[in-house]
Formats: sequence, structure tokens, C-alpha cells
Amino acid sequence: MISTQIRLETGPTVCGDEWSDPELMEYLGARLTKTLGNNFQEYISQDTVRIILNKLEKRGYKLKAMTGLGQTCIWTLHKELDDE
Repeated sequence: MISTQIRLETGPTVCGDEWSDPELMEYLGARLTKTLGNNFQEYISQDTVRIILNKLEKRGYKLKAMTGLGQTCIWTLHKELDDE
């Protein structure tokens, strides 16, 4: 799930939670951050959503849905599991 505030469409972009794949988050240029008042951490990139979505597409992720929730835009993506 990727999200950003509507008024901040130029960044930052939330790319994952504290349990996200660290290698993927590094590829996206996202840093693990804890915002004052939150009891959780999230990966945040200074890149725009478009750049993040393009990077994820190169890694095999496909956009499944997009919605707005209050002042937040949310994109959900999916990647087929590799046959092992």
C-alpha cells in the first residue's frame, strides 16, 4: 500500500510499515520513521507517488486499486509470488 496526503502530492510518500521488506524499501529510497504521537513506524520516501509506482512496476508490482480517504490518497499493488 502506498499513500500520500492530497496536499502533498509532490512528496513525501508512505511506502510501507515497520515490517516491510528492508531491501525493497532501500530500493524505493524510503527511510524508517516514527512520527511524534504515533505508536508505530513507517517507511517514508521524499519521492513523488509517480516515481514510487514506477519503481515498483519495474520490480513486478501491478496497480490494483486507488482510492481517496479524507485527505489521503491510497494505492494498492500486488506482485505474483515467485515459483520456488
